[in-house]
Amino acid sequence: MKDFRLYAITAEQFHPGRNLIRVMEEAIQGGADIIQLRDKTSSRAEVLQKAIALRELTRRYGVTFIVNDYIDIALEADADGIHLGQGDISLSEARRLAPGKMIGISTHAIEEALLAEAQGADYIGVGPVFPTQTKTDVVAPVTVGYVREVADRVRIPFVAIGGIKLSNVDEVIAAGADRICAVSEIVGADDVAGVCRAFLAKLERKGQTG
Repeated sequence: MKDFRLYAITAEQFHPGRNLIRVMEEAIQGGADIIQLRDKTSSRAEVLQKAIALRELTRRYGVTFIVNDYIDIALEADADGIHLGQGDISLSEARRLAPGKMIGISTHAIEEALLAEAQGADYIGVGPVFPTQTKTDVVAPVTVGYVREVADRVRIPFVAIGGIKLSNVDEVIAAGADRICAVSEIVGADDVAGVCRAFLAKLERKGQTG
C-alpha cells in the first residue's frame, strides 16, 4: 500500500456550481495524495461515471483512488481500494470480492480499531474527532482522546477524520495523527489547493519536531 498523509473525500454539497473533477484536481495539486469518492445520493450510473472520471484523474497524477461502499463500482472503475463503514459487509467478504484491493474501515472505538487491524485492514479511519455536518448518519465525536489511544495501540496506518479544520488540526496532530482527512474544509474552500498545502505544512512541522 502506498502511504499517504492528506486524504480528501468528495462532498459536492459543499461546492455547488463547481465541477467535481476540477475541485478534486485542485486538491491533488495542493498535495492530497489519496482521494475517496463518497456519494450516497446519486444513482449507481452517476456514481460509476464519477468513479471512472476520478480514476482517470488520479491515475494521471499517480494518486491513490478509493471508492466508499460500492465494491462493484470500485472494481468496474479499477479503483485502488474500497472504504467500508461498520455497518457494511465484512472485511473478509470484501477481500473475497475484491482481492488485491486496498481496504479501509471506519472505526469509532478502540475495540473496532483493534478488530480491523486483526482482520487485516490496510488502514482505518479514526473519527469523527469533532462534530461534523458532512454525513447525516454520523456518530458522536470520539475526541482527540481516541486518536491518542489508536496512536498508542494500533500499528496499521490510521487517518483522523471528522470536523477537522485548519483551526483545530494541530490538536489532532499533537494527539499522534500522522495522516489527516478533511472534507468540507478542503472541497468547500475558495482556494482548495492552498488549504491542502496548509494542512501539509502543519503535518510537516510535526515531522520536524516529533
